[in-house]
Amino acid sequence: MALIAGGAFAAPARAQVLELAGAGGVTVYDGPAVTTRGEVTPIAPPSPPAVIMRRAGARSPVVDAAAQAAALSPDLVEAVAWRESRGRAGLVSRAGALGEMQLMPGTARDLGVDPRDTRQNYRGGAAYLQGLLRRYHGDLQLALAAYNAGPRAVDRYKGVPPFPETQAYVAAVMDRLSRRADDLGE
Repeated sequence: MALIAGGAFAAPARAQVLELAGAGGVTVYDGPAVTTRGEVTPIAPPSPPAVIMRRAGARSPVVDAAAQAAALSPDLVEAVAWRESRGRAGLVSRAGALGEMQLMPGTARDLGVDPRDTRQNYRGGAAYLQGLLRRYHGDLQLALAAYNAGPRAVDRYKGVPPFPETQAYVAAVMDRLSRRADDLGE
């Protein structure tokens, strides 16, 4: 009897968190995550989405155009937009960031874009990301950390800040990029 009872506790407990997107997309988080009002932030990179809103390999021409204008990989721009908003237009964060690339109003103003316009939001987000890559001499992890936490935080900590949200953000974007490369056989 003790052997049977002991076996019941041998496997660790697991749970999944599902995030449902307005367009019917579903993201599954299998690992530890912080759940706050309106969003789930994984502590570790998220599992691949159970349902992807676009066919594998398909991407919006808006993403491609913004990436080309900023001399960035379209996969990178798409990965940032996915992590920021799941590509949802019109999204406004608790902090006031707007649109697909979640631009703060001041940043959008500095970039000369209307963050409520999808094309301009992607173009502004890609340009901002390109500026961060230049600032951090091509270090993608530092640029992503600055996109999430701000350049002051990256400069202050001389690297990716020790904020769980920022560390999860960088890991999630890098994970999405690596999955995209794997999907394309690179």
